[in-house]
Amino acid sequence: MSRKKTNSLSTFVNTILRIYGEHPFKPMNYKQIAKIMGVRDAAGKDVIFQVLETLARDGQLIENHPYSYVLNPDLISEYGPKPQYVVGTVDMKGTGKAYVQPDDGGEDIQIASNNTGKALHGDKVKVAMFPKRKSKKNEGEIVEVLQRARTEFVGIFTLSHGYAFVVSDRVSMPVNFYIPRGNYKGARDGQKVIVKLTDWPDNSRNPFGEVIRVLGIPGENNVEMQSILLEYEYPLEFPKDVEKEASKISDKISASEINSRRDFRDIFTITIDPRDAKDFDDAISYRRLPNGNHEVGVHIADVSYYVKPGSAIDREAQQRGTSVYLVDRTIPMLPEKLCNMVCSLRPDEEKLTFSAVFEMNDKADILNHWIGKTVIKSNRRFAYEEVQAMIEGGEGDFKDELMILNDLATKLREKRMAQGSINFHSEEVKFVLDENMHPIDTYVKVQKEANMLIEDFMLLANRTVAESIGKKDSKYQGYTFVYRVHDEPNPEKLYNFIALVSKLGYSMNISTREKLVKSYNALFEAVEGKGERNLVESVALRTMAKAQYSTVNIGHYGLAFPFYTHFTSPIRRYPDLMVHRLIERYLIENQTSVNREEYEVLCQHASEMERKAAEMERESVKYKQAEYLQDKIGKVFDGLISGLSKWGIYVELKDSKCEGLVRYSTLDDMYYIDEENFRVIGQYTNKIYRLGDAVKVRIEAVDLIKKQMDFTLVNRPNKIAHKKKN
Repeated sequence: MSRKKTNSLSTFVNTILRIYGEHPFKPMNYKQIAKIMGVRDAAGKDVIFQVLETLARDGQLIENHPYSYVLNPDLISEYGPKPQYVVGTVDMKGTGKAYVQPDDGGEDIQIASNNTGKALHGDKVKVAMFPKRKSKKNEGEIVEVLQRARTEFVGIFTLSHGYAFVVSDRVSMPVNFYIPRGNYKGARDGQKVIVKLTDWPDNSRNPFGEVIRVLGIPGENNVEMQSILLEYEYPLEFPKDVEKEASKISDKISASEINSRRDFRDIFTITIDPRDAKDFDDAISYRRLPNGNHEVGVHIADVSYYVKPGSAIDREAQQRGTSVYLVDRTIPMLPEKLCNMVCSLRPDEEKLTFSAVFEMNDKADILNHWIGKTVIKSNRRFAYEEVQAMIEGGEGDFKDELMILNDLATKLREKRMAQGSINFHSEEVKFVLDENMHPIDTYVKVQKEANMLIEDFMLLANRTVAESIGKKDSKYQGYTFVYRVHDEPNPEKLYNFIALVSKLGYSMNISTREKLVKSYNALFEAVEGKGERNLVESVALRTMAKAQYSTVNIGHYGLAFPFYTHFTSPIRRYPDLMVHRLIERYLIENQTSVNREEYEVLCQHASEMERKAAEMERESVKYKQAEYLQDKIGKVFDGLISGLSKWGIYVELKDSKCEGLVRYSTLDDMYYIDEENFRVIGQYTNKIYRLGDAVKVRIEAVDLIKKQMDFTLVNRPNKIAHKKKN
């Protein structure tokens, strides 16, 4: 065969392979290839037929159907279209498969378990996109880990037959860590440890690691609480330089500092907090003015006086972002000397504060306000329960002043609701713990008037501080500021929600924001005390965006405030400390604006730490719920269906709010999910289980380490789906 003929045939073969490469998942026979190549004569088609058979014998093509072929996947990179790369963040699943959320906000990319490479949950990665298949989701392969989200993990040290592994606590960790000899650091089989990822050789399925800390025996309360914090990389203690710096802070206030501030020490002032609170961020003062109006002061601990930018305490607080409230403990953002002593607004002690002071009439109309530095001396520390008892008719200290404050707060609340604030209901599960921190009972904490009294004045202060910077008539309009923002509901989720409630017999008007909010509030009133309340309120919350911190103000949708910030909790939230510093810089010192980009980075970090704190708190609640049910195997409880998944039905127990899974395998039919209507339907029986339905369940199993509970249903659903027509 001449060289020219060989080259021609090679070009011919390459052309065929490239056609298959452009359609890597589409089986094609010789007629389809001939049509694409424009070959019409029988001889040319016969050559194509023979070439396809040869390529199949050589393994370059794979016979998908008789005489119909696809390209060998190993050759896609060579003959397929030039790969496109996307950078994003890994959302790893327990099954080993993953999704990558692109940085550019595009559609999630599905990654098969054999294409995740060395990526772990949260990593920043580079993904090679696969050619898009018709009606299929975006798919790809992780080809490079650009940045590890973390290198330290919590897990159980397992030693067997001379080999050691650490099995991570994380559901999203599909691999175990191999621990070479010499890296055990004294860990014994079955103990909980922290492992550090040290290497991941190309030829190894498992990452290599070393034990850097032994936590103790799984199931022990302190071990599990520490594990939760360490799993989210939240520090267990303060660095030595932070503690040393805090120890040098004086609790004495100089006369010159007091003289430089507005003095509220002789004005009636109180704090109202949970009974077990130790850090008191906020206090309220009250007095009747000579003109008959009311003066209400919202006084916030002046943390910025003690914590200076760039100090060791400030750097640590900035990194932590927030205090974390687990079931049995508080892990503070600031050292104890500051949060529980120097800054805390304790009764009968002179304290430095940053205040928003309001003059209002009997209708709670705001006539004047003032923002500035103050000094106070609280007359009394109240628990919410004490104030609530007085509101409900009981007697107590300073009842007259408290009733006036409650009346003003009620009127503020009514105005806020009339202006479009959404009245979401929230319930919080609490535990009664014994001396060993074991849960012996649970109860649901419900917000009452005493809680709302404080909340409404805090909302007023937060809104007023934000308006002082952001409003158009403000001289600081355009200055960089830290806002608490809340975006509009997701349109798709909102439409699905409206479709759901319409099937329940309720209507919603979405023609304007005002009418939508009125519809929300009317709906919450209408479902109060009804079986569908749980369903409606839980799905309504899911339609909402998450609130966050930002220098770009878009307003707060849920509260219906055009301007809103967090000013009232600087002991436990770093953004509030940032706001105090900015208010002092602008309103008091009359300085120029700070750098927006720098503060936006701080806002994003604070939002992320807030999210992590909420997850840690949920994890501690889940652990205590599992612990609470551990000795109740076989018992039957009332519950509500709280979620639907491909694994089964989630049920939340009514009294304890413990959530467990009823697996489909324990039911009497094959069930499929009807996502639009928030229900599952039996394939043969047509039985329906719907989100929010009341059910009875038996506790079958509790996995304390994984914080998982398995239930089985002991009754049948009330509603039966209509039989399908043949």
